[in-house]
Amino acid sequence: MIDVRRTVDAVWKLESAGIIGGLTRIVRDVGLAEELAQDALVAALEQWPESGVPDNPGAWLMTTAKRRAIDHLRRAARLERRHEDLARELDQPQDVEHEDVLRLMFLSCHPVLPTQQRVSLTLRLVGGLTAAEIARAFLTSEQLITQRVAAAKEALAREGVAFELPAGESLAGRLSSVLEVVYLIFNEGYAATSGDDLMRPGLCQEALRLGRLLAELAPDEAEVHGLVALMEIQAARSAARTGPSGEPVRLHEQNRGRWDPLLIRRGFTAMLRARDLGGPPGPYVLQAAIAVCHTQARTAEDTDWTQIATLYDALVRLLPTPIVRLNRAVAVGEARGPEAGLALVDELTTDRTLRDYHLLPSVRGDLLARLGRHAEARVEFGRAAAMTKNAAERGFLLRRAHELETNTSAVTLAQAAADFLARGDLDTATLRSYGQTLRRLRLSLGDRRPLESLTAQDVTNVFELSWSDAAAKTWNRHRSAIRSFAAWGSLADLAAGLPRRAETHQRIPAIGTEHLERLWTLDAPVREQTLWRLLHESAAQVRVVLSLDVEDLDLEDRRAWASGTWVSWRSATARLLPDLLTGRTRGPLFLAERRPGPARMPSTRDLCPDTGRSRLSYERAEYLFKQATRALDPAGRGYTLRQLRAPA
Repeated sequence: MIDVRRTVDAVWKLESAGIIGGLTRIVRDVGLAEELAQDALVAALEQWPESGVPDNPGAWLMTTAKRRAIDHLRRAARLERRHEDLARELDQPQDVEHEDVLRLMFLSCHPVLPTQQRVSLTLRLVGGLTAAEIARAFLTSEQLITQRVAAAKEALAREGVAFELPAGESLAGRLSSVLEVVYLIFNEGYAATSGDDLMRPGLCQEALRLGRLLAELAPDEAEVHGLVALMEIQAARSAARTGPSGEPVRLHEQNRGRWDPLLIRRGFTAMLRARDLGGPPGPYVLQAAIAVCHTQARTAEDTDWTQIATLYDALVRLLPTPIVRLNRAVAVGEARGPEAGLALVDELTTDRTLRDYHLLPSVRGDLLARLGRHAEARVEFGRAAAMTKNAAERGFLLRRAHELETNTSAVTLAQAAADFLARGDLDTATLRSYGQTLRRLRLSLGDRRPLESLTAQDVTNVFELSWSDAAAKTWNRHRSAIRSFAAWGSLADLAAGLPRRAETHQRIPAIGTEHLERLWTLDAPVREQTLWRLLHESAAQVRVVLSLDVEDLDLEDRRAWASGTWVSWRSATARLLPDLLTGRTRGPLFLAERRPGPARMPSTRDLCPDTGRSRLSYERAEYLFKQATRALDPAGRGYTLRQLRAPA
């Protein structure tokens, strides 16, 4: 049974894209097509252990799924007008049509979907990965991946996206979207944005498989071959990119004898195909050409940085994104000296899209170190370490900062911020608010930044990058924190360049009925379901609801007394409350996920005496709601809890 299950899993990985693609062409609904394909998969698991694995398992699955499609259409009273088409489908050769897989790739990567949904749907439908496998690869929850896939299917159906190959002027844009998704998957595997390990090889392999498949399906597209070449060559360096303890090894320090010659040959072959197709080189062909330059150098010293800088000049003209400009600055720094590279990097420090991108201070630190400006470089490496979510990369950056350590007794920004927040005269809300402001200041300016070197212009730059489009109330709150910090530390007026903004009160629109109905169907934890329902049914303020204690509840009358007012609810909340309470008779109604640390111990009133967990904070509740509703919000930002209040 185990061997049959493994066979079914292997067949599904190989054949699922073609099966789902063929079914989508029949039923014109990718969500239904996946369900029918899954039904065929279940049938295989039930029948193959007894009957044996068929000679052509992919054809067996396709035939079974197509017959289920006929049954579905018959039940839907649509068989008559589709009868001839379906008859032709069953008479077709059982080999999976390449065009169906290509259509499925274009459908999964349609620009109408947000990037995260495109990635999840592509790995699910084209890659054949389960939600659990995708979640493990991206270090997220299976529930979130399931929500993304479901939201993507809904959006495709709602927008009426056709299951067809784009043609004419739309082809270039649609193909670019597909290539973007494949390369994004590869990059997440090649340089993981979070977790303990620098790489996630499974994602790299999946992206390579998708890229090679796309090259077979679209052999006349130079950019497809350019992307494959780029991924093959980069993947060839994988074994040399980490040291014995998993630490990153920079390109110029890598043992080139560990580069995979087979992947390099594949990359060069793909690059030749791209060049043979002719035409002006696109972004992926140019990036592949840069990778070829690195690979052709026998040693790091032999690298033709002048040629690489020239290629980046051409790439910037085609794709002038901040990250491409940053990579160009690295090449210019190598080709024309660190001062030239630093000048280009400094032009990017005011770009908001790179505000939390750890490679910006990392590159800046490297250039400063080469110029002998070690104190500044140390601060930049510290900033980069604080920004990255990858443990291996963080350790590497901290070691680089430590190597440039200088003997100094100057008070740093991190030390001053910690002492300021350790005062005993700050209440919990103020401490949390001040902490948010100072965390952003430390992240932007660096923990190791000497406090005495801080200027009002530095702070103004941070505010412009972080909160220039924030609400007046948010701006003024952060401004107040800076003024208090400066006064406490006897510093110059660090808020001198921050005028107070006039606050206006605008009515926040409630979530629409359609999106509310979709919200109630989300597979969210009972705590979130109860909080959301209670906010909607009671129309009470968020902080009032979060302040509720178990002993405040009158379950029979469906109401509770809190902050001098009654909070009442209806049947949906009433059904959820017993599951949330689970025998608790006292303490906060809504609890945090874990117990607080010794340094963040809340007041006794905000602790559950039975579990030791603290009250759920407004900030945490808001964050979770935004994450859960990002796919529902047409703007893609997610809704706020205040929008749950039913309109008057």
